[in-house]
Amino acid sequence: MTGRAPVPVVTLDGPSGSGKGTVGQVLAQRLGWHFLDSGALYRSLGVAAVKAGADFSDRPAIVKLALGMDVRFVPRGVADTIGVRLNGEDIGEAMRTEEGGRHASLVAAIPEVRQALLQKQHSFRQPPGLVADGRDMGSTVFPDAILKIYLTASPEVRAARRYKQLIEKGFDANLRQLLDEIRERDARDAGREVSPLKPAEDACILDTSQLDISGVVERVYGLLQERQRPG
Repeated sequence: MTGRAPVPVVTLDGPSGSGKGTVGQVLAQRLGWHFLDSGALYRSLGVAAVKAGADFSDRPAIVKLALGMDVRFVPRGVADTIGVRLNGEDIGEAMRTEEGGRHASLVAAIPEVRQALLQKQHSFRQPPGLVADGRDMGSTVFPDAILKIYLTASPEVRAARRYKQLIEKGFDANLRQLLDEIRERDARDAGREVSPLKPAEDACILDTSQLDISGVVERVYGLLQERQRPG
């Protein structure tokens, strides 16, 4: 094992609605690499806490759930839908709600939870490579990633994207409420004690406000080719 190059990792960080999840899945499929949706781990923990009737202010209880939960991603063959199983149960719909996002943000603010999930995240780093999306993938979880991308977009654009997603799935949605929730979550994620939301020092920052998914994927793929070019 000595001297062997580490498994390459591309990290995609950024706030909710910046497009990193879909971009990550499409990029991973294009490269034939593994994919880690770190946000799904925190959303899964939020679902686990609700199922267990745990108090979100009870840090030891939440950490215990984090250490014991079994989360697996199940590809469905469609770029924007990856099944998520928590302890064998499909929780894809439950964790993708706005409430699921709020619970994820709450548990992610607990330092002990982030430490508990760190090993789970590292376990996804397998050959031939990994595309990891989240909020601290490049700054904390995979600081040696060969390419670190930070995707961003205005709160208004991100709220509009989320509104469209919810309406297309048949859910009721209020654009103003979504915008308020996104701003609140941004503030909470940026101000948390451990691994606050911010670009890694060596990250490439891409504003996706005026780009579609294919445009962002091409940008990231091009940057990766440059990084992997000999010399």
